[in-house]
Amino acid sequence: MIKPHNTNKEFQLGGINHVALVCSDMERTVDFYTNILGMPLVKSLDLPFGQGQHFFFDAGNGDCVAFFWFKDAPDRVPGISSPGAIPGIGDITSAVSSLNHLAFHVPPEKFDEYRQRLKDKGVRVGPVLNHDESELQVSATVHPGVYVRSFYFQDPDGITLEFACWVKEFTENDTQVVPRTAADRRPAAAASS
Repeated sequence: MIKPHNTNKEFQLGGINHVALVCSDMERTVDFYTNILGMPLVKSLDLPFGQGQHFFFDAGNGDCVAFFWFKDAPDRVPGISSPGAIPGIGDITSAVSSLNHLAFHVPPEKFDEYRQRLKDKGVRVGPVLNHDESELQVSATVHPGVYVRSFYFQDPDGITLEFACWVKEFTENDTQVVPRTAADRRPAAAASS
């Protein structure tokens, strides 16, 4: 299985302990993540002072996905707090500091089977995207330039999820793009006109 395997010279990190998201209905979230995605629920708790709840699901490899349910949480705003659509179907832009999507690594040999399994469970999945270095950055076919294959879907609250598998090892040539700065962004008013 191909996965990046570089050495961190500053901190001995072992992956993601957990990612914490916010849901509107914890019961529905538990049903989706345990019964649709098969993630075991490993910890659940009520927050102090009736503020809400916090539940943790095992995402494999020692990593967890956690959810808060806050009694007073505002509703999702598509296109701001999260993307308005999933990649391959519509606009994927979301606001600074938002969670754009959460990708789960799956074995390449199970990729197509897992996509069909989600469809059989009634989950709306996007098209298969073979990410490459072409102008559109996706290909209809797998070729030597494809570095990851993926498809996207959403949980009951519209959180964009991805099943992805690396199909190519990265080299120094894969890090040549110059990072943009805040000065390169369009002001909010200009972006909406």
